[in-house]
Amino acid sequence: MQPGNLDVVGIGNAIVDVLTHAEDAFLEQQSLDKGGMTLIDTARAEALYAAMGPAVESSGGSAANTMAGLASLGASGGFIGKVRDDQLGGIFRHDITSGGTVYRNDPATEGEPTARCLIFVTPDAQRTMATYLGTSITFGPEDLDLELVRAGKILYLEGYLWDAPPAKEAFLKAAEAAREAGAKIALSLSDAFCVERHRDSFRELVDGHVDILFANETEILSLYEAKSFESAVDAVRGHCEVAALTRSEKGSLVLSGDEAFKVEAMKLGELVDTTGAGDAYAAGFLYGYSKGFDLAACGRYGSLAAGEVITHMGPRPERSLAELAKEKLA
Repeated sequence: MQPGNLDVVGIGNAIVDVLTHAEDAFLEQQSLDKGGMTLIDTARAEALYAAMGPAVESSGGSAANTMAGLASLGASGGFIGKVRDDQLGGIFRHDITSGGTVYRNDPATEGEPTARCLIFVTPDAQRTMATYLGTSITFGPEDLDLELVRAGKILYLEGYLWDAPPAKEAFLKAAEAAREAGAKIALSLSDAFCVERHRDSFRELVDGHVDILFANETEILSLYEAKSFESAVDAVRGHCEVAALTRSEKGSLVLSGDEAFKVEAMKLGELVDTTGAGDAYAAGFLYGYSKGFDLAACGRYGSLAAGEVITHMGPRPERSLAELAKEKLA
Protein backbone atom coordinates (compact mmCIF):
# COMPACT_ATOMS: atom_id res chain seq x y z
CA MET A 1 0.00 0.00 0.00
CA GLN A 2 1.60 3.23 -1.19
CA PRO A 3 1.73 6.54 0.74
CA GLY A 4 -1.27 8.72 -0.08
CA ASN A 5 -3.44 5.80 -1.28
CA LEU A 6 -6.02 6.49 1.44
CA ASP A 7 -7.66 9.77 2.36
CA VAL A 8 -7.54 9.30 6.14
CA VAL A 9 -6.19 6.70 8.56
CA GLY A 10 -7.51 6.81 12.12
CA ILE A 11 -6.05 5.35 15.30
CA GLY A 12 -8.17 4.99 18.41
CA ASN A 13 -9.86 2.83 20.98
CA ALA A 14 -11.94 0.07 19.37
CA ILE A 15 -15.13 0.20 21.43
CA VAL A 16 -18.68 -1.13 21.18
CA ASP A 17 -21.22 1.41 22.43
CA VAL A 18 -24.19 0.37 24.57
CA LEU A 19 -26.76 3.21 24.49
CA THR A 20 -29.81 3.76 26.65
CA HIS A 21 -32.11 6.60 27.75
CA ALA A 22 -31.73 7.80 31.33
CA GLU A 23 -32.98 10.54 33.63
CA ASP A 24 -30.70 13.06 35.36
CA ALA A 25 -31.57 11.40 38.68
CA PHE A 26 -30.02 8.15 37.44
CA LEU A 27 -26.75 9.93 36.68
CA GLU A 28 -26.72 11.45 40.14
CA GLN A 29 -27.50 8.12 41.73
CA GLN A 30 -24.62 6.50 39.84
CA SER A 31 -22.22 9.43 40.48
CA LEU A 32 -21.70 10.07 36.77
CA ASP A 33 -20.60 13.51 35.54
CA LYS A 34 -23.29 14.62 33.10
CA GLY A 35 -21.94 15.23 29.61
CA GLY A 36 -18.54 13.74 30.39
CA MET A 37 -16.68 10.46 30.07
CA THR A 38 -15.67 8.40 33.10
CA LEU A 39 -13.23 5.48 32.90
CA ILE A 40 -14.50 2.43 34.78
CA ASP A 41 -13.18 -1.01 35.76
CA THR A 42 -14.71 -4.44 35.16
CA ALA A 43 -16.81 -4.51 38.33
CA ARG A 44 -18.20 -1.02 37.74
CA ALA A 45 -18.98 -1.89 34.11
CA GLU A 46 -20.96 -4.96 35.19
CA ALA A 47 -22.88 -3.04 37.87
CA LEU A 48 -23.77 -0.15 35.54
CA TYR A 49 -24.81 -2.53 32.77
CA ALA A 50 -27.11 -4.33 35.21
CA ALA A 51 -28.68 -0.99 36.22
CA MET A 52 -29.26 0.20 32.64
CA GLY A 53 -32.60 0.18 30.90
CA PRO A 54 -33.14 -1.41 27.45
CA ALA A 55 -30.09 -0.65 25.30
CA VAL A 56 -28.90 -0.52 21.71
CA GLU A 57 -25.45 -1.84 20.78
CA SER A 58 -23.39 -0.30 17.99
CA SER A 59 -19.70 -0.09 17.23
CA GLY A 60 -18.13 3.09 18.49
CA GLY A 61 -14.92 4.70 19.63
CA SER A 62 -14.16 8.30 18.69
CA ALA A 63 -11.75 7.77 15.79
CA ALA A 64 -13.69 4.73 14.55
CA ASN A 65 -16.88 6.82 14.44
CA THR A 66 -15.05 9.41 12.38
CA MET A 67 -13.85 6.75 9.96
CA ALA A 68 -17.43 5.48 9.58
CA GLY A 69 -18.55 9.01 8.75
CA LEU A 70 -15.78 9.38 6.18
CA ALA A 71 -16.82 6.09 4.56
CA SER A 72 -20.43 7.34 4.38
CA LEU A 73 -19.18 10.40 2.49
CA GLY A 74 -17.27 8.21 0.03
CA ALA A 75 -13.75 8.76 1.35
CA SER A 76 -11.18 5.97 1.50
CA GLY A 77 -9.84 5.17 4.94
CA GLY A 78 -8.17 2.80 7.33
CA PHE A 79 -8.47 2.20 11.07
CA ILE A 80 -6.05 0.84 13.64
CA GLY A 81 -7.32 -0.33 17.04
CA LYS A 82 -7.36 -3.41 19.27
CA VAL A 83 -10.18 -5.85 20.00
CA ARG A 84 -10.40 -9.28 21.63
CA ASP A 85 -11.53 -12.47 19.84
CA ASP A 86 -14.97 -12.27 21.47
CA GLN A 87 -18.51 -11.42 20.38
CA LEU A 88 -18.12 -7.66 20.74
CA GLY A 89 -14.79 -7.81 18.91
CA GLY A 90 -16.53 -9.54 16.01
CA ILE A 91 -19.28 -6.90 15.99
CA PHE A 92 -16.70 -4.13 15.88
CA ARG A 93 -14.76 -5.69 13.00
CA HIS A 94 -17.92 -6.29 10.97
CA ASP A 95 -19.20 -2.76 11.44
CA ILE A 96 -15.96 -0.93 10.66
CA THR A 97 -15.21 -2.98 7.54
CA SER A 98 -18.76 -3.16 6.15
CA GLY A 99 -18.59 0.51 5.22
CA GLY A 100 -15.34 0.01 3.31
CA THR A 101 -12.78 1.04 5.94
CA VAL A 102 -9.56 -1.00 5.90
CA TYR A 103 -9.03 -2.75 9.27
CA ARG A 104 -6.21 -5.30 9.48
CA ASN A 105 -5.45 -5.74 13.21
CA ASP A 106 -5.63 -9.35 14.38
CA PRO A 107 -7.77 -9.78 17.52
CA ALA A 108 -6.06 -10.48 20.83
CA THR A 109 -6.43 -14.10 21.94
CA GLU A 110 -5.93 -13.52 25.67
CA GLY A 111 -6.35 -10.83 28.30
CA GLU A 112 -9.22 -8.41 28.85
CA PRO A 113 -12.36 -8.45 26.63
CA THR A 114 -13.23 -5.93 23.92
CA ALA A 115 -13.85 -2.42 25.23
CA ARG A 116 -17.36 -1.10 25.65
CA CYS A 117 -18.82 2.32 26.41
CA LEU A 118 -22.06 2.60 28.37
CA ILE A 119 -23.83 5.73 27.14
CA PHE A 120 -26.73 7.36 28.96
CA VAL A 121 -28.79 9.83 26.93
CA THR A 122 -30.85 12.24 29.03
CA PRO A 123 -34.08 13.94 27.84
CA ASP A 124 -32.09 17.03 26.75
CA ALA A 125 -30.15 14.74 24.32
CA GLN A 126 -26.90 15.08 26.26
CA ARG A 127 -24.79 11.92 26.44
CA THR A 128 -22.89 10.77 29.51
CA MET A 129 -20.35 8.00 29.02
CA ALA A 130 -18.84 5.36 31.27
CA THR A 131 -16.06 3.58 29.41
CA TYR A 132 -14.48 0.23 30.14
CA LEU A 133 -11.34 0.16 27.99
CA GLY A 134 -10.77 -3.61 28.20
CA THR A 135 -8.11 -4.87 25.84
CA SER A 136 -7.84 -1.50 24.09
CA ILE A 137 -5.83 -0.18 27.05
CA THR A 138 -3.03 -2.58 26.08
CA PHE A 139 -2.73 -1.06 22.59
CA GLY A 140 0.91 -0.23 22.02
CA PRO A 141 3.58 0.25 19.35
CA GLU A 142 3.57 -3.47 18.53
CA ASP A 143 -0.08 -3.15 17.41
CA LEU A 144 0.65 -0.42 14.85
CA ASP A 145 0.19 -1.19 11.17
CA LEU A 146 2.82 1.27 9.95
CA GLU A 147 2.19 0.44 6.29
CA LEU A 148 -1.40 1.52 6.81
CA VAL A 149 -0.29 4.62 8.75
CA ARG A 150 1.92 5.72 5.85
CA ALA A 151 -0.88 5.12 3.32
CA GLY A 152 -3.03 7.99 4.58
CA LYS A 153 -2.96 11.59 3.37
CA ILE A 154 -4.08 12.45 6.91
CA LEU A 155 -3.45 10.59 10.18
CA TYR A 156 -6.31 11.17 12.63
CA LEU A 157 -5.72 10.52 16.33
CA GLU A 158 -8.14 10.61 19.25
CA GLY A 159 -7.09 12.31 22.49
CA TYR A 160 -8.38 9.39 24.57
CA LEU A 161 -5.28 7.45 23.48
CA TRP A 162 -3.23 9.71 25.73
CA ASP A 163 -4.66 7.98 28.84
CA ALA A 164 -2.54 4.81 28.56
CA PRO A 165 1.29 4.98 28.35
CA PRO A 166 1.67 2.20 25.72
CA ALA A 167 -0.94 3.86 23.50
CA LYS A 168 0.75 7.21 24.00
CA GLU A 169 4.02 5.69 22.76
CA ALA A 170 2.21 4.23 19.74
CA PHE A 171 0.55 7.60 19.12
CA LEU A 172 3.92 9.37 18.82
CA LYS A 173 5.48 6.60 16.73
CA ALA A 174 2.56 6.70 14.29
CA ALA A 175 2.72 10.49 14.04
CA GLU A 176 6.42 10.31 13.22
CA ALA A 177 5.86 7.67 10.52
CA ALA A 178 2.99 9.66 9.00
CA ARG A 179 5.04 12.85 9.00
CA GLU A 180 7.92 11.09 7.22
CA ALA A 181 5.43 9.90 4.58
CA GLY A 182 4.25 13.48 3.99
CA ALA A 183 0.88 13.16 5.76
CA LYS A 184 -0.91 15.76 7.84
CA ILE A 185 -1.56 15.00 11.52
CA ALA A 186 -5.04 15.65 12.95
CA LEU A 187 -6.01 15.39 16.61
CA SER A 188 -9.34 15.42 18.45
CA LEU A 189 -9.12 16.53 22.09
CA SER A 190 -11.97 14.06 22.72
CA ASP A 191 -13.22 15.21 26.14
CA ALA A 192 -12.76 18.10 28.58
CA PHE A 193 -11.93 15.69 31.41
CA CYS A 194 -9.27 14.11 29.19
CA VAL A 195 -7.82 17.59 28.60
CA GLU A 196 -7.73 18.25 32.34
CA ARG A 197 -5.77 15.05 32.89
CA HIS A 198 -3.17 15.86 30.22
CA ARG A 199 -3.28 19.63 29.71
CA ASP A 200 0.45 20.35 29.62
CA SER A 201 1.37 17.42 27.38
CA PHE A 202 -1.58 18.18 25.08
CA ARG A 203 -0.29 21.71 24.65
CA GLU A 204 3.13 20.34 23.74
CA LEU A 205 1.51 17.88 21.36
CA VAL A 206 -0.50 20.59 19.59
CA ASP A 207 2.62 22.74 19.26
CA GLY A 208 4.96 20.01 18.08
CA HIS A 209 2.97 17.43 16.12
CA VAL A 210 -0.53 18.58 15.13
CA ASP A 211 -1.58 20.25 11.87
CA ILE A 212 -5.37 20.07 12.35
CA LEU A 213 -6.93 20.35 15.81
CA PHE A 214 -10.56 19.48 16.63
CA ALA A 215 -12.07 20.68 19.91
CA ASN A 216 -15.43 21.69 21.24
CA GLU A 217 -15.89 24.88 23.24
CA THR A 218 -15.46 23.23 26.64
CA GLU A 219 -12.31 21.40 25.55
CA ILE A 220 -10.56 24.44 24.07
CA LEU A 221 -11.41 26.50 27.18
CA SER A 222 -9.89 23.76 29.32
CA LEU A 223 -6.78 23.38 27.16
CA TYR A 224 -5.81 27.03 27.58
CA GLU A 225 -7.56 27.59 30.93
CA ALA A 226 -9.42 30.44 29.25
CA LYS A 227 -12.23 32.48 30.78
CA SER A 228 -14.10 32.97 27.50
CA PHE A 229 -14.35 31.39 24.06
CA GLU A 230 -12.82 34.53 22.52
CA SER A 231 -9.73 34.30 24.72
CA ALA A 232 -9.39 30.59 23.92
CA VAL A 233 -9.51 31.46 20.21
CA ASP A 234 -6.71 33.98 20.73
CA ALA A 235 -4.71 31.39 22.68
CA VAL A 236 -4.86 28.62 20.07
CA ARG A 237 -3.93 30.82 17.09
CA GLY A 238 -0.53 29.99 15.70
CA HIS A 239 -0.12 26.72 17.58
CA CYS A 240 -1.32 24.55 14.68
CA GLU A 241 -2.09 25.04 11.00
CA VAL A 242 -5.88 24.68 11.39
CA ALA A 243 -8.16 24.64 14.43
CA ALA A 244 -11.80 23.60 14.00
CA LEU A 245 -13.75 24.58 17.12
CA THR A 246 -17.33 23.34 17.49
CA ARG A 247 -20.01 25.11 19.55
CA SER A 248 -23.11 22.87 19.32
CA GLU A 249 -26.10 24.89 18.06
CA LYS A 250 -23.82 27.91 17.49
CA GLY A 251 -22.02 26.04 14.72
CA SER A 252 -18.25 26.11 14.49
CA LEU A 253 -15.31 28.42 14.00
CA VAL A 254 -12.44 27.39 11.73
CA LEU A 255 -9.12 29.16 12.30
CA SER A 256 -6.06 29.27 10.08
CA GLY A 257 -3.41 31.91 10.62
CA ASP A 258 -5.16 35.26 10.83
CA GLU A 259 -8.27 33.92 9.06
CA ALA A 260 -11.47 32.81 10.78
CA PHE A 261 -14.49 31.18 9.14
CA LYS A 262 -17.77 31.02 11.04
CA VAL A 263 -19.85 28.01 10.00
CA GLU A 264 -23.54 27.68 10.86
CA ALA A 265 -24.94 24.54 12.44
CA MET A 266 -27.11 22.47 10.08
CA LYS A 267 -30.53 21.32 11.30
CA LEU A 268 -31.57 18.11 9.57
CA GLY A 269 -34.22 16.96 12.05
CA GLU A 270 -35.12 16.95 15.70
CA LEU A 271 -32.33 16.67 18.25
CA VAL A 272 -32.35 13.13 19.67
CA ASP A 273 -28.83 12.24 20.82
CA THR A 274 -25.56 14.20 20.70
CA THR A 275 -23.41 11.05 20.91
CA GLY A 276 -20.78 11.17 18.18
CA ALA A 277 -21.55 14.72 17.01
CA GLY A 278 -17.93 15.84 17.34
CA ASP A 279 -16.69 12.65 15.67
CA ALA A 280 -19.07 13.22 12.77
CA TYR A 281 -18.01 16.86 12.42
CA ALA A 282 -14.38 15.71 12.16
CA ALA A 283 -15.41 13.22 9.47
CA GLY A 284 -17.06 15.87 7.34
CA PHE A 285 -14.23 18.33 7.83
CA LEU A 286 -11.51 15.80 7.02
CA TYR A 287 -13.42 14.65 3.95
CA GLY A 288 -13.39 18.18 2.60
CA TYR A 289 -9.77 18.73 3.60
CA SER A 290 -8.60 15.50 1.95
CA LYS A 291 -10.35 16.57 -1.27
CA GLY A 292 -8.73 19.99 -1.28
CA PHE A 293 -11.85 22.04 -0.43
CA ASP A 294 -11.47 25.47 1.15
CA LEU A 295 -11.75 25.61 4.95
CA ALA A 296 -15.24 27.13 4.99
CA ALA A 297 -16.48 24.25 2.81
CA CYS A 298 -14.74 21.77 5.11
CA GLY A 299 -16.67 23.27 8.00
CA ARG A 300 -19.96 22.98 6.11
CA TYR A 301 -19.32 19.27 5.49
CA GLY A 302 -18.60 18.94 9.19
CA SER A 303 -21.90 20.62 10.06
CA LEU A 304 -23.76 18.34 7.65
CA ALA A 305 -22.31 15.16 9.17
CA ALA A 306 -22.90 16.31 12.75
CA GLY A 307 -26.41 17.48 11.85
CA GLU A 308 -27.32 14.00 10.63
CA VAL A 309 -25.86 12.07 13.57
CA ILE A 310 -27.74 14.02 16.25
CA THR A 311 -31.14 13.15 14.73
CA HIS A 312 -31.03 9.52 15.95
CA MET A 313 -29.60 7.30 18.67
CA GLY A 314 -26.05 6.20 18.05
CA PRO A 315 -22.79 7.81 16.90
CA ARG A 316 -22.71 6.78 13.23
CA PRO A 317 -24.70 7.96 10.20
CA GLU A 318 -27.98 6.24 9.39
CA ARG A 319 -28.40 8.07 6.09
CA SER A 320 -25.82 8.28 3.32
CA LEU A 321 -23.80 11.42 3.99
CA ALA A 322 -22.73 11.43 0.34
CA GLU A 323 -26.36 11.65 -0.76
CA LEU A 324 -27.14 14.29 1.87
CA ALA A 325 -24.18 16.34 0.67
CA LYS A 326 -25.48 16.25 -2.89
CA GLU A 327 -28.86 17.44 -1.63
CA LYS A 328 -27.76 20.08 0.89
CA LEU A 329 -24.35 21.29 -0.25
CA ALA A 330 -24.57 21.16 -4.05
